[in-house]
Amino acid sequence: MILATFINVLLLLLLIYFLRRLSKKHMKFSNRVFVGLALGIILGVTLQLIYGATSEEIENTVLWYNIIGTGYVKLLQMIAMPLVFISILSAFTKLKLGANLGKIAGLILFILIGTTAISAGVGIFSATIFNLDATELVQGNAEIERGATLEEKTSEVTSLPEQILSLFPANPFLDLTGARPTSTIAVVIFAAFLGFSYLRILRKDEGTSITIKKAIDAIYSLVMGIVTIVLRLTPYGILAIMARTLATSDFGAIYNLGKFVIASYVALIVVFIMHLLIISFSGLSPITYVKKTSETLLFAFTSRSSAGTLPLNLKTQTDRLGVPEGIANFAGSFGLSIGQNGCAGVYPAMLAIMIAPTVGQNPLEINFILMVIAIVAISSFGVAGVGGGATFAAIIVLSALNLPVALAGVLISVEPLIDMGRTAVNVSGSMISGVATARVTGDLDKEVYTNPHFDELT
Repeated sequence: MILATFINVLLLLLLIYFLRRLSKKHMKFSNRVFVGLALGIILGVTLQLIYGATSEEIENTVLWYNIIGTGYVKLLQMIAMPLVFISILSAFTKLKLGANLGKIAGLILFILIGTTAISAGVGIFSATIFNLDATELVQGNAEIERGATLEEKTSEVTSLPEQILSLFPANPFLDLTGARPTSTIAVVIFAAFLGFSYLRILRKDEGTSITIKKAIDAIYSLVMGIVTIVLRLTPYGILAIMARTLATSDFGAIYNLGKFVIASYVALIVVFIMHLLIISFSGLSPITYVKKTSETLLFAFTSRSSAGTLPLNLKTQTDRLGVPEGIANFAGSFGLSIGQNGCAGVYPAMLAIMIAPTVGQNPLEINFILMVIAIVAISSFGVAGVGGGATFAAIIVLSALNLPVALAGVLISVEPLIDMGRTAVNVSGSMISGVATARVTGDLDKEVYTNPHFDELT
């Protein structure tokens, strides 16, 4: 067993060395990311075929692979909250943004919440077309345990007024640690207060405001420097993440719950097409959008972390899509906890339609459908952009509809697979809100957007 683990870790290190050699040969960053993805898939499938997903060799190997894969995601999460804080604060130092702040923030929120409501409708449609019914699903031990855990978490769900109140930062320093599900929004609110304070000083004391702006710009540059360093590790992180994911995937469970997996991805693809239609209606090329966001969406897919993808999200919006920093900062930061199309839109709605028949509720009643969409849109506030955000959103929606939360536990086996697609759609929705808002306000740099030659994200 020790020898097998050693060989498996050695294989990963050799592949990392190979990727490093490609970097030395000046292969494009985007190409190295895709090479890392392909190598991770091959390595993961090979390990599963040799040992099996639940073998002791795989368990020990994954512990070592997590140092690279999970370690990389943790580095991105490390920088996410400081980046949210300084991004929002620096947005206020842009005078043009200050003049249009209300309009910009309103448009971003409208797009995020509006697309989430539409995503809920898409999820409902997909669940109906595929005739998903939770009464057909057979629960195993793992699913039963997950169901019991979800029942316990139901006690954590609060009423809507309490949920809104939880968004406020009673202790902003605690929220900077990401201690609460609503910490991201709380940090945004705290940064916004500091931003408004800066605008007030700007009107009264220009000398002091210049000093503050220089300090904010300096900290922003420092944080983005850290971001650049971490992003250079992307090919290696994706390699380890994909190898771990495929080596541990329960393909038998995926087969048994295949209809739900297929229905989920059909819904997510439809939502992504909706994103492309928004781009088209904005007078921009959806093909260009896909080309320029592919690396960021790929990382979101593999990492399953919207928060971890934030640095790539912001750089893609500003450097490739022509979105001004201020708008990109708001869209990226808001998109971490508000209106996540995949986790807070598609997923809870599909579960509601699936579980409704188990309590005698007709899921096709128009009043029930409208109620699901409304609750999904409202509850999309404060969904954490990290693993488990979709579960939290589902608990809120199912509890509000008086549906049994425990039945969601039957999906534990395929949760990681679906979460990959959900996260990519979440990040795309965030970027779409930035592009569309910049287009409406006339701030989008169309030359940057249409330029076929774009810089590396690092």
